[in-house]
Amino acid sequence: MPTAIKRLSQKLFDTVSQEAAALPRLRKNHNFHQLPDGVQRFINVLQPGTYVRPHRHVRSADSNGFELFLVLQGEIGFLVLDGQGEVVQTERLSAQGPTYGLELEEGQYHTLIALAPDTVMFEIKEGPYVPAKDKDFMANFPMEGTLEAERQVHTWTGLFADGA
Repeated sequence: MPTAIKRLSQKLFDTVSQEAAALPRLRKNHNFHQLPDGVQRFINVLQPGTYVRPHRHVRSADSNGFELFLVLQGEIGFLVLDGQGEVVQTERLSAQGPTYGLELEEGQYHTLIALAPDTVMFEIKEGPYVPAKDKDFMANFPMEGTLEAERQVHTWTGLFADGA
């Protein structure tokens, strides 16, 4: 019997990129895990203009709330925020380097923006995935789909305009 293999291929990237571009959120996940799995593994495909509301992940005491991000195609602007929502660190992650990815500790507020069309990011974090408990959103940021969210993405994009 052949071994079950899940491939990260250009065909997959292209298919999910087209789907992401057609969605109002301008992003789409493709999971390699099942929701109850102990490790979440997925690609997150993002188009410029997508808004990821700032959030953090807090897990139970017997878990590790890290997240690992690796850009496989395109470019991401990654932002770490303090408890008041101020940007305290920016990172440019690119499939072309010099920084391809990062690991973020549990409890860190963060968000990200797509700096290039059809950006593909591979993420790993501890599961299981429980939608109601997965993210602790910052209340002082707008909800998705609002004009304020669009303005926020524009502001964040400006932080990376000079190639920072």
